[in-house]
Order: sequence, then C-alpha cells, then structure tokens
Amino acid sequence: MAAVCPVGFDIHKLKDEVRRTYASVATDPSREFHFHRGPEYAARQLGYDFDELSRLPRLVTEPFAGVGNPFKMGRLSPGASVVDIGSGGGMDCLIAGSDVGPTGRVIGIDMTDEMLARARSGAAQMGMNHVRFEKADMETLPLEDKSVDVVISNGVINLAPDKPAVFAEIYRVLRPGGRLQFADIIIGRELSEDARNNIDLWAG
Repeated sequence: MAAVCPVGFDIHKLKDEVRRTYASVATDPSREFHFHRGPEYAARQLGYDFDELSRLPRLVTEPFAGVGNPFKMGRLSPGASVVDIGSGGGMDCLIAGSDVGPTGRVIGIDMTDEMLARARSGAAQMGMNHVRFEKADMETLPLEDKSVDVVISNGVINLAPDKPAVFAEIYRVLRPGGRLQFADIIIGRELSEDARNNIDLWAG
C-alpha cells in the first residue's frame, strides 16, 4: 500500500477547498449542501441523545456535519485528556467536556477560522474553561508526545490526502493505553485515478 494516496493536484489547493466548504457551513448552516447537518440529524440518524444536544448552544450544534457518533464506543472518564481532530463547530468537544469535567481537558483541532469562532463562543457560553480550540493541521498536531488519553474524530480523516501521517500523529500524542474513537466514511472498492484526482470529490 502506498504511504500517501497518489494525487495529481496541489495539496494546498485541496485544503483551501475543504476550508472554504466548511467556512460556508459555519457561516450559514441552513444553506444547501450535499451532506446532512444539525442536531436533529445527529440525534435521528447517528444516535446522539437529543436532550443532551438541546443543552448545548445552537451555534455549535447547527453546523455539525459528522458522519457517526464516536461516543458510541464509550463515554469519556472524568479527568481524562481528550483531543478532537477536526472539531468543527465544537459539538463533540462540548459533549466531551461534560464527560471529563473541570479536572479534565479537551482540545479541539480545526483549520477553519469560522468553525473555531463558533466553537470558542460555545465553550465560553457553557463556562467550559477546560475546553479550548487550536487552529492546526491534523497532520501536525500542536501537542506533546504521549499527552492525551483519548483522540476522537468525526468524518474528518477521510479529507486528509496523507492518512498515514494523520494516524502517525494520533499514535504520537496518545499515552500508552490511550484509545482512538472515530467515525468516518470509507469506500469498499479501489477508486479510479480520475476519482482520486478530482478535487471536488475530496473537498465535498
């Protein structure tokens, strides 16, 4: 297997397109997109607790565009240190923040300013000083080695052209005995070269 999915386009352009798409979601979640969004979708189709989501600010739940529910793999322990890769509007981070409590810490990693603004405002509204958000690339996490107990992610790793680099970073920051809880989309067949090099398919 190749270390990096072979693509013939500018990787920086891909990231710009992804950033532009999710900036649009953050700016106006009610716009027409080809993927589902919002707390009703999260509860109805992904198994989130709607009562729990209703206690969160709408500004973090409205732009939610995950593809699964990483908390189905287990809720988080009080005092745990957690990082969310591709934290978006911050919904999963605030759920994690409730689980780990003020003795824990949650760090959301995202590269979209508009999503980060929503997430930071949501954490402030909830008084969750132990939840913070950093602008960074998932292939270069701004975290120390072996510094977190749990990594979560929801529908984001599929957007990375260099997935082995992402998983290497996850392995680097996890403490011994730590775990990864993520939901994502996969394709059960080999993609054509044309499909792999279609930036619109990647960024969507």
